[in-house]
Amino acid sequence: MNTRPLIASAGAAITLLALAGCVPNSPAGGDTAAITVDSTTDDCVVSATTATSGTLTFSVTNSGDQVTEFYLLADDGLRIVGEVENVGPGISRDLVVQAQPGDYFTVCKPGMVGDGVGRASFSVTGDKVELAGDVQDQVDAAAANYVAYVKDQVGQLVVGTQTFVDAYVSDTPAPGGESAADLYAITRANYERIEPVAESFGDLDPAIDFREADVPPEDEWTGWHRIEKDLFPPTAEENGGTEYVPLTADERTYYADKLVADTQLLYDAVNDPEYTVTIDAISNGAIGLLEEVASGKITGEEEIWSHTDLWDFQANLEGARVAYEGVRDIVETKDPELVTTIDDRFASLESTLAEYGSLDEGFVYYDELSTDQVKQLADGVSALSEPLSRLTATLVG
Repeated sequence: MNTRPLIASAGAAITLLALAGCVPNSPAGGDTAAITVDSTTDDCVVSATTATSGTLTFSVTNSGDQVTEFYLLADDGLRIVGEVENVGPGISRDLVVQAQPGDYFTVCKPGMVGDGVGRASFSVTGDKVELAGDVQDQVDAAAANYVAYVKDQVGQLVVGTQTFVDAYVSDTPAPGGESAADLYAITRANYERIEPVAESFGDLDPAIDFREADVPPEDEWTGWHRIEKDLFPPTAEENGGTEYVPLTADERTYYADKLVADTQLLYDAVNDPEYTVTIDAISNGAIGLLEEVASGKITGEEEIWSHTDLWDFQANLEGARVAYEGVRDIVETKDPELVTTIDDRFASLESTLAEYGSLDEGFVYYDELSTDQVKQLADGVSALSEPLSRLTATLVG
């Protein structure tokens, strides 16, 4: 099952300095040699699990038979704070970062798709490092790291979607024993974390994620929610008084293949060498994800058949947190009070949502929530949305 650790705190920040081959070995904190990484077919062996704050060099060697990537992730297990990609078999490349004290994860990704292998904890001790460079350096680093994050999420989505549709079409459990219904909500999390990116590519989001109520009469309804309705068939009363007719085997295959193809188009788009993001797009993405929660998840309209809205809620919240964290240090220099308020309200909403479950263990189904519980969640969303709505103006002002 494609799960990731949930966001626990704002965490430590790290600034990417270089992502290039043939980078001279810089001292890892007070050490004299680079931290070596051996990426194999099924493991990611890192020579150290701790380092001292400052300049760290990870020397990555690919001992496998597929092109690979190496990531240094923040404490939430989501934010990519440094990566080196396209490391061919038998090749070595270096990742150089300025590391602040805190907890991180290391992971390799043979084939450059999926969850990766050999994920392990990595900690940095010592004093906070004063980062060199001007605001433009921070802007460039934030954009590079967010693009890396988007590519990672979509890469996982490609693999997860294929596993999901295989189980759906065959009506048999996936290799991990999960049914298509079990995989539905957790696989969608990768999409929900970066939904504003998909929306930026015109027709892709409508094809992948439109609800039945959003589709114009003249358009074909495809994507996740078309399959959702078939997996969680409504009663006649829930279906406008009409008995729901399950899809045929050929129809299942058609919609499954269409979802896989459209997801691949999204993957191709974010992996285009020309793809990038602006700093305001990152912050607006954070704002947009909270708007997604307010307009669809908190109303129970997004997952009207499966009632898995809280899974989407969590993923949207995680994606908003990642986008916000990417620009947080820049905003803090301009309006530290705004950052404090956003930090506090993120933590409060995350705590409230955690009362109802997690992506790892599952959530309460939305139709099981009381009116008071829905109001509690809605109030938390509203409390965060107000200061977050000021993020972009502060960032670029």
